[in-house]
Amino acid sequence: MPVTSHSALQPASAPALACSSDIKLSTIGARAWLVEAPGGFDLPAQRRIWSLACLLHADEAIEALIPGVTNLLVLFRHIPADETAVRMQLHAAWDQAQAISPQGKLIEIPVHYGGEHATDLEAVCRHTGLSPREVVRLHHQSEYTVFALGSAPGFGYLHGLDPQLATPRKKVPSLSMLKGTVTIGGAQAGVSALTGPNGWNAIGFAELAVFDPLAESPALMAPGDRIRFLPQRIEL
Repeated sequence: MPVTSHSALQPASAPALACSSDIKLSTIGARAWLVEAPGGFDLPAQRRIWSLACLLHADEAIEALIPGVTNLLVLFRHIPADETAVRMQLHAAWDQAQAISPQGKLIEIPVHYGGEHATDLEAVCRHTGLSPREVVRLHHQSEYTVFALGSAPGFGYLHGLDPQLATPRKKVPSLSMLKGTVTIGGAQAGVSALTGPNGWNAIGFAELAVFDPLAESPALMAPGDRIRFLPQRIEL
């Protein structure tokens, strides 16, 4: 995600802090702070997280910024001496953050819906009350936004799944789901990056690698990219 330079952030005054949005702050070890946006899994919250990362980028006291799904991990170079000052700084930055929309690329992914790799399509139908054909139609008609990469190298957490398709992750994961499997996990969609255990619901398969360590850009997806699934084949 492109970042822009900003002047060093100043701690918020007491009145400004008092009216700050209700972000959740928690420490991850001695040097890292997790900022969690208020609200649910939605695009405005994620756009504001991206904006927060841009605002904090110029702070030389910060070693790394790692955007997640509606959260941001802030890693300081040294253990902060004043915890209250850090809290004030992060609240002030959140109040300044305005939602931004990164100019991501459009990625079109041909999918074989159904068939031998769609091992959880029936379970998705049972949970949603939809027919297999309706599940496929609603899945490929949506456009998705990559919120963040994580869990496995190159794996993108995708926002934009039709709410009718939301299906809880499996209580017992599949032990060897193939990379390239097209999945639903709760309110999110995804494409498995590695072959291995996976608790998301498999509804199709895509012949592509979302991560290639030898490529100039190893990860196919980046935060802000848009994803379209194209029904290359439907086998129901």
